Amino acid sequence: MKNTIIKFGIFSALIMVGGMSLVMFFSDDIGFDRGAIFGYTTMILSFLMVFFGVRSYREKMNGGEITFGKAFKIGALIALISCVAYVLSWLVMYYAFMPDFFDKYAAAMIEKAKAAHASQQEIDATVKSMTDMKEMCKNPLINAAFTFIEPAPVAIVMSLISALILRKKKQAATA
Repeated sequence: MKNTIIKFGIFSALIMVGGMSLVMFFSDDIGFDRGAIFGYTTMILSFLMVFFGVRSYREKMNGGEITFGKAFKIGALIALISCVAYVLSWLVMYYAFMPDFFDKYAAAMIEKAKAAHASQQEIDATVKSMTDMKEMCKNPLINAAFTFIEPAPVAIVMSLISALILRKKKQAATA
């Protein structure tokens, strides 16, 4: 089980970190809205490794059977490896290469609010929200927690779906 989890967790992590790296490298060109769409699409693709990992374990290691609980556990552990790699990669990219990320993000969000003809009160709220987020993310633990929250819901859903689809109990022998 451990080998399956590590193997598919690494595959998932490579897809997710690769996608995030592309988005961050081209963020000035593609914009934050398109970057988010591409980012979440990449997360879904990377979490397909959860499905393939659970299926691989079921077929190759467990004789074609797996309970919902075991399938979910394997899927969640594969996803956890990917999520941790995502967080660690983001922290390195942010602190080492993009310390101005939140300044650019804030400017884009404020411009978006203005383009949507938001009231001055709404624009001021956006400015305050962005300032607060930038300040909180100076703390690496808070930054890591915020970053982990991005892929975690997708990971849980993909683990649940995979466990539901792939669960397979032993067939009773007929006399």
